[in-house]
Amino acid sequence: MRMLFHKLAMGAGVGLVALGTGFAPSLAQAAEVNVYSARHYDTDDALYQNFTKQTGIKVNLIEAKADQLIERIKAEGQNSPADLLITVDAGRLVRAEEAGVLQPIKSEVLEKAIPANLRDPQGHWFGLSTRARVIIYAKDRVKPADIATYEDLADPKWKGKLAIRSSTNIYNQSLVGSMLAAHGPEKTLEWSKGVVANLARAPKGGDRDQIRAVAAGEADIAVSNTYYLGQMVNGKEADKEAAAKVGVIFPNQNDRGTHVNISGAGIVKTAPNKENAIKFLEYLTTADAQKYFAEGNYEYPAVPGVAWNDTLKSWGEFKQDKLNADVFAMNNSKALQITDQAGWK
Repeated sequence: MRMLFHKLAMGAGVGLVALGTGFAPSLAQAAEVNVYSARHYDTDDALYQNFTKQTGIKVNLIEAKADQLIERIKAEGQNSPADLLITVDAGRLVRAEEAGVLQPIKSEVLEKAIPANLRDPQGHWFGLSTRARVIIYAKDRVKPADIATYEDLADPKWKGKLAIRSSTNIYNQSLVGSMLAAHGPEKTLEWSKGVVANLARAPKGGDRDQIRAVAAGEADIAVSNTYYLGQMVNGKEADKEAAAKVGVIFPNQNDRGTHVNISGAGIVKTAPNKENAIKFLEYLTTADAQKYFAEGNYEYPAVPGVAWNDTLKSWGEFKQDKLNADVFAMNNSKALQITDQAGWK
């Protein structure tokens, strides 16, 4: 059976629609699962198609930003058609959990496949792929031995040489949340002030813009998630040229390890097709599905033992910070307060 699904953007009055059929949001459909996703990667389509081929369960998909999807589920209440919420960053998954839109589940398959630090201890959400937040450096101006830790980002020797996006970005909030877990609020505030003092420019743009700034000589070091660099290495010619000028440093290899965040999912509290949603979530931990994450978007598989993409292999293996994602995600609000106090806009 070929999967039929229709991706719809968020908008007033827009509902889930299976391709060629109407969708009744208050009724559970026999062989369907309704996915609300904040992952905007075309390569994910292969995941949905393969799941339907294997199970006969049709995937209905709606895409929007995570906060929009969470608010939509809340507004839909008991009549929400949503079965599964997929998003990026543990911070957003915790927001969904705190908003009361996710339900805890027990699954031996998920608990066996996903390492404990990459899932909610109560089972509200599970990591499906990972991305490391690394230091990017200019190959012609910086030696890898010159900077080894996140703490080094605040070293005065990098004054005017650091590019990093806004502290309002959730990836940075989770990074600072991990610093809070490691050092406490006082030292994290001091570190944040050091980061601000070292900025080469006011924070702007996304992670790719920070990498491009290093390649263009506007900064010597930057902070980025690994998959953005992977996209550039395999992207348009201009991005390939920029990526060739930078190198990757996995911070804190001699102590707690490199901060790793997740893309993950949880079952919606009012899911009309709960069993199908669990089947889909379990499918996403299979070797075949994990390879889609690795090959399609240059992410690290969450399930140990699944092969990495060749681009990721080229950067080498690294020690990961095993801090539970729930911990740094719960620290996001405090992290934002601290960075705001430090003047990190």
